[in-house]
Amino acid sequence: ASFVPGDPPDNQHHAGAIVGAFSDAAAATSGFVAGADAAQQAGANKSSDALATDGLGDTEWELPLVPVWDVKPGEQVKKRKRFVDFQHDVGVSDVELAHTEGYVSVEHLKRYTTLGMAADQGKTSNITGLALMAELTGKTIPETGTTTFRPPYNPVSFGAISGQETGQHFRPLRRTPLHDWNLENGAEMINVGAWQRAWYYPKAGEDVNAAYIRETEQVRKTCGMVDVTTLGKIDVQGPDAAEFLNRVYVNGWKLLKPGRARYGVMLRDDGLVFDDGTTSRLSDTHYFMTTTTAEAGPVMAHLEWLLQCCWTDLKVHVTSITDQYAGFAIAGPNSRALLQEVFADIDFSNEAFPFMGVRETEYQGMPVRVFRISFSGELAYEVATPSGFGEAIWQAIYDAGPSHGLGLYGTEALGALRVEKGHFAGAEID
Repeated sequence: ASFVPGDPPDNQHHAGAIVGAFSDAAAATSGFVAGADAAQQAGANKSSDALATDGLGDTEWELPLVPVWDVKPGEQVKKRKRFVDFQHDVGVSDVELAHTEGYVSVEHLKRYTTLGMAADQGKTSNITGLALMAELTGKTIPETGTTTFRPPYNPVSFGAISGQETGQHFRPLRRTPLHDWNLENGAEMINVGAWQRAWYYPKAGEDVNAAYIRETEQVRKTCGMVDVTTLGKIDVQGPDAAEFLNRVYVNGWKLLKPGRARYGVMLRDDGLVFDDGTTSRLSDTHYFMTTTTAEAGPVMAHLEWLLQCCWTDLKVHVTSITDQYAGFAIAGPNSRALLQEVFADIDFSNEAFPFMGVRETEYQGMPVRVFRISFSGELAYEVATPSGFGEAIWQAIYDAGPSHGLGLYGTEALGALRVEKGHFAGAEID
């Protein structure tokens, strides 16, 4: 048994079993009627009302319908499962339980039992399930109602029908707040994961080898500046933040004082290195964590999993602020004098601002964090500021740079400086 469609649109005509005509006479008659109506709609003169159907289906072949919604069990098979929906293992007992629990709406029955929610969307089970509910409630099937029907197939993904002309939409790109500035100042860009970063800043006639050697030499002799915004940045706050970091990293964090930073290493469950980076303590309950560019997302997901599933007793809140902060490093012998000129209210002397120190200030009303951190082997600092102020702070440092021999360097020189320092590069970690 099945439902039959209601009144069809003007350009459709149904016949046969779809309209409930199962005997040969009824099926033949419905076919002639549908054909005549279609012909009249197309311009013929006769309607189905004048159609002679005598003699159709003289054999009177019929398909008698005996509705069997439930095979009542005998004593020997009373406890056996009587299935209604084979795909979701819904049985008669599940429908009966739903009725006992007070579910009389077919939509509630569907969600309580998952009847008709498998791949076929109820095409093989809904009639039986609804008939059982109608029987239990003492109503007819139409009175009981039907659920919302959906096509019994999986949708086609947009990617399968978008074609080959994808261009730059092949994959999304992430750009730092300094992206346009870098392009305007001659940077050659390179894809680093989803990010675009400045690879090198060539002068006339230079290829990447000549450019990165010059940039590296300038950092060693005077100073250079590089965009490091792509590093992951995570804000960690809460009364248990120190204990949390103590568990996350292999090294200790409880004794780190506010205004200081520390290099940390995270391990995977199998003991291999997961990520490394510096984390700074801004106050007793507030930390600023940095991660590698590649692992920013995985580290954030890992921290959330630990707090939500493993250490639910810790009072800690973590927030990804990678996109909210711009970051750049200034490295070289002249970096201290350069930043002292730009951020005059900070004492950059070695005594007042030691290695791995952290200071917060403002530049013309724009908040700035300065970290004395080096991955180049030279005297170096990192500057972080909200992304909206990134280009303005970068430009201020750049404008003050000529008298200090400031140059720009990209990721190629950055990698060379790290290797020369003896700090392992990302590809060398386990």
